Amino acid sequence: MPAIDVNEGLTDEQIHLREQTHRFAAEVLRPGAMELDGLSPQEVIAPQSRLWDVFRQAYKAGYHLRSFPPELGGAGLSGMDSWVVGEEFGWGNAGLSISIGVTAMPFRFAAMVGNPDLMRDVVMPYVEDTEAKYIGCWCATEPAHGSDGVLYSGEYSRPDIHFDCMARLDGDEWVINGQKSAWVSNGTIATHTLAFLCVEPSMGMAGTGVAVIPLSLPGVTKGKPLNKLGQRALNQGEIFFDNVRIPRYYMLVEPGAFGLAGEAVLAGANAGMSATFCGVARAAFEEALAYARQRVQGGVPIAGHQLVQRKLFDMFTKLEAARSLSRLANRRLLSGKPTLHYSIAAKVFCTETAFGLASDAMQIFGGMGLAKGVLVEMLMRDARASLIEDGANDVLALAGFRTLAQQA
Repeated sequence: MPAIDVNEGLTDEQIHLREQTHRFAAEVLRPGAMELDGLSPQEVIAPQSRLWDVFRQAYKAGYHLRSFPPELGGAGLSGMDSWVVGEEFGWGNAGLSISIGVTAMPFRFAAMVGNPDLMRDVVMPYVEDTEAKYIGCWCATEPAHGSDGVLYSGEYSRPDIHFDCMARLDGDEWVINGQKSAWVSNGTIATHTLAFLCVEPSMGMAGTGVAVIPLSLPGVTKGKPLNKLGQRALNQGEIFFDNVRIPRYYMLVEPGAFGLAGEAVLAGANAGMSATFCGVARAAFEEALAYARQRVQGGVPIAGHQLVQRKLFDMFTKLEAARSLSRLANRRLLSGKPTLHYSIAAKVFCTETAFGLASDAMQIFGGMGLAKGVLVEMLMRDARASLIEDGANDVLALAGFRTLAQQA
């Protein structure tokens, strides 16, 4: 019997989905990540890198379309279905899970608009792709703007606080100028981006527009891939726009509607992050339990010592609490109920749980936990990044409280 019941509350179809996804995570994501973790950022994205084999296998299996409706090749996943996939992907590797997940963002948002030209130019090439020729990213954070892109109400709703990357309407085209910072996931390998742009500075952050931008256009340049502590399989890097022109209909959300669009993006991203890092937490617990059962000290496996037993049981308790909150947040995404504060609560709690459990696992491993090539060493570094990415947890908690207070 496994230590935890990963199938608790799942339908037969969801159990099959979990088993299928777990195989992919075990056979493709985890070994791929272990190989990529030791490479330089430039080697990770080199043409011969294993990264591209991982992407091609993910696309062939349809995982790049998991947020798409059935009529566009997606599986029509429910919130709980998406949670199942997200946890298994996170168990495989957080960085690759995020990389494959974010690739859909510009194409999925363009599909939601439904413009026939957008469907022809942007959406369908991605939907029909099985070779990872089309890769998306999400350009929000800038050198001088990160947290204030989340806390864009209250004290931050001032005309002088807005994104510095600007979009100016010129006839039937938008002209884009500015920079997005080095934390753009898939930034140096993406073919398209979903970009948050300042359209009307006088409105502050409320004057933001959201556009899809092909990154092959004249005027687009990219920085070097970022060299990071953790999630080294996840490519990140800067993108620069110098008089880049896009058709007018490539602007998906214009000023005035950014608040609702921004909240929808934040809710989905945070719920997804919670599922991914439940997978990381589960991997850490499983590794610690397996090691404690075979590592002998004092003539017995260390799982026979009460101090280790207490640590492992505390890990189990925190893991199951995180999984329960993450499931709730993901179920609410498609429920029509207020969901942002649940998504943020889940992201904050699950990422902090993942970091804590990875640290506990490293402690149980002792010196071996510090060795390169040992999974818990990578899990520790990967989990640390999660407390900052997709919104630093302290700032997200403030945003979550404001949403919660509005519901009270």
